[in-house]
Amino acid sequence: MGKPTISDDPLYQLLRNEDIKEFNEQRNTMNADNLRSGDYRGRDLRNMEAQGLDFRDSYFRNTDLRGIDFRQSNLEGASLIDAKVSGTYFPEALSAEEIRLSLETGTRLRYKHV
Repeated sequence: MGKPTISDDPLYQLLRNEDIKEFNEQRNTMNADNLRSGDYRGRDLRNMEAQGLDFRDSYFRNTDLRGIDFRQSNLEGASLIDAKVSGTYFPEALSAEEIRLSLETGTRLRYKHV
């Protein structure tokens, strides 16, 4: 874990530029391994198809995540401070308290391991 990174990766750049439609069209044909530890602060990512993506250690400060289904995504270590999450699905391994703490204080999301 470290500071978020800004990558030259084409898929990452589509998200940074808020080109969600193109991202959704390209995500299954391109390598999606470089989204981890990304800096997504202040972006509007609504309508992103997030199934199976790895967003570990990413920063989502002030990001619009409304309606995104992250149930099959990895968000461990991500920070959500001040993100908009109305209607967002989170992985079952994240408790409501863990999500609330990250939204309010910026703590990194910790999965409960069973």
